[in-house]
Amino acid sequence: MNQLNNGFTLFLSLLVEAIPFLLLGVLFSSLLLFFVDERKLVEKMPRNPFLGALVGSLVGFLFPVCECGNVPVARRLLLQGVPIPVAIGFLLAAPTINPIVIWATWTAFRDQPEIVVLRVVFSLLIAVIAGFVFSFQKDITPIVQPAIARYLKFNPPVKPEPKRRPSRLVQQQEATVPTLLQSGTYLLGGQAGQTMRMDATIPQVDTAVSQLSKPLPDKLRLLVDNCVQELRELGAVLVIGSAIAAAIQVLAPREFILSLGAGPISSITAMMILAVVVSICSTVDSFFALSFASTFTSGSLLAFLVFGPMIDIKSIGLMLSIFKPRAVIYLFILAGQLTFLFTLFINLHII
Repeated sequence: MNQLNNGFTLFLSLLVEAIPFLLLGVLFSSLLLFFVDERKLVEKMPRNPFLGALVGSLVGFLFPVCECGNVPVARRLLLQGVPIPVAIGFLLAAPTINPIVIWATWTAFRDQPEIVVLRVVFSLLIAVIAGFVFSFQKDITPIVQPAIARYLKFNPPVKPEPKRRPSRLVQQQEATVPTLLQSGTYLLGGQAGQTMRMDATIPQVDTAVSQLSKPLPDKLRLLVDNCVQELRELGAVLVIGSAIAAAIQVLAPREFILSLGAGPISSITAMMILAVVVSICSTVDSFFALSFASTFTSGSLLAFLVFGPMIDIKSIGLMLSIFKPRAVIYLFILAGQLTFLFTLFINLHII
């Protein structure tokens, strides 16, 4: 009974901690949908794989969201037609490379400023490398969920053309062409030129009028509708992931994990596993890691701070709303290997 109570308490704490940031991510993705000209946004994104991954990794500094809130934003970016390196870079780096998390890490490790610097550097390197690796997948439809693949099939991104003064006929055609994004269309792809929603009670978006040309009250109404729709899906996944994380935390023997803290390899492995299991939000995970500072090596603390925001039980569940399981597994392995190598180097040579 005591374990059950502890597990339920942990489950509620994870939800209370994560839901505000999930709300922030959903709200930001909806703001992108209804208040940003997605065509201009897509045009400004670098097409070079390396530069795209770098820009995507740094976007999180301007739009701070944690590992719960970055998934809906990354999904929205993909639907907007940004290159896959940009989306992957943002997905992995945004939870760490943002001013809120950097400030929190500095507060916790003020006596070890190298932890703060290396956390940002390693997160940026891993996100850029992973984004660059995924750039070799030219057609992303085999690695994304069928709903997203269908949407991209029927709504292909418009390639930027040389700037020139459009004719009156072209202007009239552009006014009637559906925008690249529409509320809730990531769920189900309809027939060509149409959209289909899983929840038919939510009002359809008028495809004949650009979202940006709608009056402000209409934009706000559609924004709320889209937030509700995304929260229904991502919230359900978050609840399941939090329940699994809480159950593992209760059952995992903490004493055994602490006994592994002295070894340069075992400590990194233990902290990476712990990061996946506990699923602590990146805004507060530095304080959790600080409690292990006297027992675990500096490299293992970095492994927890770098790998946890990228991959944990909650984020894996949320990522499955974008990618197929094999793509998530590949991303998990790639981020894990890079984190292990970087932090092992720290343990053996630097700190």
